[in-house]
Amino acid sequence: MDAVAITDHGVMFGVVEFYKEARKNGIKPIIGCEVYVAQRSRFDRENIDKRSYHLVLLAETQEGYQNLINIVSLGYTEGFYYKPRVDFDVLKENSK
Repeated sequence: MDAVAITDHGVMFGVVEFYKEARKNGIKPIIGCEVYVAQRSRFDRENIDKRSYHLVLLAETQEGYQNLINIVSLGYTEGFYYKPRVDFDVLKENSK
């Protein structure tokens, strides 16, 4: 393989070690995250979001990586309800 991806589920804890090891071994690292998307708003605290769905996001550039960090952080700090969730507003604001 000349490239490999990491898409941790809702977190990005393994990204730095993954990146370093891949580069050290001549493999292109692709960084991503599988996020939970709230059906309505990340601020909702109703049981309707127990049926939230998953979305895999991949960073293409350094700016994309920074946006991915922001998306995952907002999922925890603003959208946490049973699990970290984001909504379409967060995705739109961090889409580049």
